Formats: sequence, structure tokens, C-alpha cells
Amino acid sequence: MGDLQGTTFLVTGANTGIGKETVRALAGRGARVVLAGRSEERTRAAIREIAAGTGNTDLDFLPLDLGDLASVRAAARTFLASGERLDVLINNAGLAGKRGMSASGFELAFGTNHVGPFLLTELLRDHIAATGPGRIVNVASTGHYRAKGIDWAAVRRPSATRTAFDEYCVSKLANVLHARELGRRLQGTGVTTYALHPGAIASDVWREVPFGVRHVMKRFMKSPEEGAVTSLYCATSPDVAHDTGRYYDDRREKEPSRIVTDELAAELWERSAAWVSAG
Repeated sequence: MGDLQGTTFLVTGANTGIGKETVRALAGRGARVVLAGRSEERTRAAIREIAAGTGNTDLDFLPLDLGDLASVRAAARTFLASGERLDVLINNAGLAGKRGMSASGFELAFGTNHVGPFLLTELLRDHIAATGPGRIVNVASTGHYRAKGIDWAAVRRPSATRTAFDEYCVSKLANVLHARELGRRLQGTGVTTYALHPGAIASDVWREVPFGVRHVMKRFMKSPEEGAVTSLYCATSPDVAHDTGRYYDDRREKEPSRIVTDELAAELWERSAAWVSAG
């Protein structure tokens, strides 16, 4: 990364794990960063820590619960009302290992990891385009390779599997498909899109996994700081400034699952647009 003075980033799930390390690196390069998340207390604590460590105090909190579409709309309204520029949106927040339904009526992982970010992106993308050359980054997962497709009925029901890992993989497939179709739709606007696998990271995304299992898992995982590397690459590197809709792993473009097709990406887009219009 070069000097990021004069640029504004919005990072979701920014008070812990990969999101927090992403903010720390951006702030260290002089960027203004808006940290979006559910907990004001935890986010403001992260802001104080990062400001103290980097000397950059141009950091703000934005309330956002991605499982609640009303909260997503309120967050977008608040940001847009500020009138400030937005150069890069990093859809980092994620949830894994918890079963149930989102507040807006979707399988919990799918609603939190895809539907909420889809709506937030839709509400902010014209503003990013108006700012000038910009980027939209989806933090996905290598787990998307495990998904066999998207069961359109299942994503409107509570999680069916015991660990909800299959559902998580479907939500990460949706992140990759979203970036692909979004890249196609934004051709010519100056806004480019990316999906990425951050690596197997010992982050708070696993917070709902039972403690004993979570403890063992994390012993074999990379640190959140290492996990932020590919997010930062996609968000800032001049090497990929003119690429769009692609999938990255360890700062390299990688072929996504064979299920990731233009046809499925377009279908997911149309269904997502209908869901958020009705929700």
C-alpha cells in the first residue's frame, strides 16, 4: 500500500479479527476509515486502540446489523447524509457456526453474510461511483468450493445442518457470485469488485462454534493480521486496479468453484434484488 491520505474506506465487522487488522493497516497509511458494526462499545474501543497505535484519529463508528435490513438502510442513510466521499467498501463482516434465522427472515449465515451486504452495497455503490475510481471488496472463503449450489427455498428457512457449516459455505458462494455480477454491472463506472479468501483465520467469525472445538480449530489457523493481507491487496493494490469481478487467494487471482457461472450470478442478483425490495 502507498499513502492513502484523502481516501475514505468503510469496513464492516471492523472491531475485531480481520476487519480490525484491515482498519489498523489502512489507518497506518493515513486513510479515513468508517468502522461499521453492531457493538458501539467494542468498536469505539477498537478505534481508541488503533488511533493510539497509528496516530490517525480520522476513524468513526457506524451502527450496522447486517442481519436486519432496516439497520442496513439506516446505516446507508447515515453515511450518505454525511456527504463525505467513499472510495472503498470492504464487506468484511461474517458469521459462522450459528444456526437460526436472521431478523429479516433468511437462514442466519445467508442473511448476515450475503443479503445484508448485498443491500448495503446497492445503497452505496452509486456514491462510490460518483466519488471516482473506487472498489468494492467481498471477504468470501475457500469454503465456497464446498457448496453444491444454492437451494432458493432453504435460504428462507432456519439452518438445517447441525453445525450450519454447509449454510456458511453457501453464503460464501453467494459472496463470490455477488462480486462477479456486480463487476459486470459496474463496467465503465470506474468501480471494480473483488472476492477473496483470507485464509483459515483465528478470528471472531467462529465465535458461535462451541468453545472446545473453537480452541482446537484456532491452534491451526493464521493470525487476523495475516488474514487481512489479501483484503488490503484487493482494496488498495495498483496491480488489480483494472481487474473486476474476480476471486483472489493469498494475493493471487484464483479460479473459483466451477459453480460460479454468469448464469447463477445473474439469478442470485435478481432474487437478492427482489428480496431486499420486499424486505
